[in-house]
Amino acid sequence: MTALAPESLREQFLSRRYEPNVAAVNELCDSLQSVKPHTEVPYVDPMHDVDECRIISLYSNIGEADPSGFITAGDEDAATRMLGIQWTLGLRPEFVMPWNVHPWHTPGEVNGKFTPDQISAGLKPLLKFLAVVPRASVIVAHGTEANRLANLLLKTEVPLLWRRGLKTYKVRSLSGRAFAGTPARQEQYLEEMRVVYTDAMARTGLAKV
Repeated sequence: MTALAPESLREQFLSRRYEPNVAAVNELCDSLQSVKPHTEVPYVDPMHDVDECRIISLYSNIGEADPSGFITAGDEDAATRMLGIQWTLGLRPEFVMPWNVHPWHTPGEVNGKFTPDQISAGLKPLLKFLAVVPRASVIVAHGTEANRLANLLLKTEVPLLWRRGLKTYKVRSLSGRAFAGTPARQEQYLEEMRVVYTDAMARTGLAKV
């Protein structure tokens, strides 16, 4: 989810996770979890839309899975920053969709720094995800792990990538040490991301408000 929600709202979102606009991607999440039965794979919340998605926000999902059961940008600060970027640019949720570098979380445990093997394990799920969102042609990779997975993706020879003219952007994570610094420095980081998302919107035919 783009921001944390009250418990009742979370329950409503979970009850809608198989609605037509997100069913395909959340069924993919179920299938990924079935591969590793003792893990959980957060869902994509129903504000998004597999048919309308143009931009993928790829997150380096270090930390615990969010209690909501959905993919988030990170902690509460990260979610607030991401929501602020989207609101400022007028990037509506149906046009952007989140995904995690390593889809799996072990319940009650924190994802630490990913090993190269864990990042590589996220490549096939990412390709399956791309197949579910046929109009997506931009990936904004947030954080070191996401940047590494984006590099692996570009090294593949999957026709889907060149047919769509897939473009990847590499930016910093939205929380943690990546956002350390003075308020002025943090605003600079946010402005850099706004520039990237503005360009991504222009590439995909979305008008900035």
